[in-house]
Amino acid sequence: MIAVLKPSVTDEQLDHFVSWVEAKGLKAHLSRGDEEIIVGLVGDTTKVDPFLLESMDIVERVQRVSEPFKKANRKFHPEDTVVDCGFGVKIGGGNFAVIAGPCAVEGRNLIDICRATKAAGAKMIRGGAYKPRTSPYANQGMGPAGLDLLCEAREELQMPVCTEIMDVRDLPLFLEKGIDVLQVGARNAQNFPLLKELGKTDKPILLKRGMSETVDEWLMAAEYIMSEGNGNVILCERGIRTFETRTRNTLDLNAVPVVHYLSHLPVVADPSHGTGYTRYVTPMACAATAAGADGLEIEVHDNPQAAWSDGAQALTPAQFDRAMEQIAIIRSAITTGDAQEA
Repeated sequence: MIAVLKPSVTDEQLDHFVSWVEAKGLKAHLSRGDEEIIVGLVGDTTKVDPFLLESMDIVERVQRVSEPFKKANRKFHPEDTVVDCGFGVKIGGGNFAVIAGPCAVEGRNLIDICRATKAAGAKMIRGGAYKPRTSPYANQGMGPAGLDLLCEAREELQMPVCTEIMDVRDLPLFLEKGIDVLQVGARNAQNFPLLKELGKTDKPILLKRGMSETVDEWLMAAEYIMSEGNGNVILCERGIRTFETRTRNTLDLNAVPVVHYLSHLPVVADPSHGTGYTRYVTPMACAATAAGADGLEIEVHDNPQAAWSDGAQALTPAQFDRAMEQIAIIRSAITTGDAQEA
């Protein structure tokens, strides 16, 4: 349930209203927009008579919210969320960022790859120090040494780092290293204990969609993080499992406008995992950009044939540079169109 308050409400009246809501055993989620103030009532709202709410002088209208995700719901928070990832890089609310780097951190080549991606226009570094592999015999990543290399690249290039956390027991190490954006991979998208612990931090969380998750399940996973107090969530569409076998996954670009309609959270697209093949990455990156994605996550490697993992879907630095040129053209076209409509 949400209560839309009148623009004339005073701070004293607002505090009194929030206290009244909390006295009913509910949580009050406050969202201040440019033209209205919305108070989301989270909990057992059967305790509250909506007609009583509407009779209050400061209440403009009351609306029930049928979706189970509340804090992630645009009805609770009409304004787009903007997530500050560090070093001045923001995602959401018109801010667009490309996250680029190798699938796995392999060694000193990381910094050379990231220098090239930054020169091409990437805003954030990606690279896996811990790797969730289907086979237990496949390379599992460099672990703490990989985090150190990512931090070294971050300090030289002054770019935020995005890397995957797999185990809640590693969270203190990630926080100690100052990792800027903690990524939750598709296989952990419904690891609810991990999501809840990440929700107790104030770190930006890039939450990938599970390979068989519906959009509602994906948003409910975000709700787990947000319910613990962390609203810095970035959603990432990385492809879902379908009956199609010509690509690694099916990159569901429907999800971009659907999520923007349902939620205020920013959504980025990962065309690398979404397709699984280098030849499809740039076209789908362009398509995701045109669909309104708030950013992209793209794998780049200086020698894909020798990559420890996912070389088949990695762009070379030269290919990435050309892809960024096309992405820039599309961004220019769609943002110009937005300006004309406004």
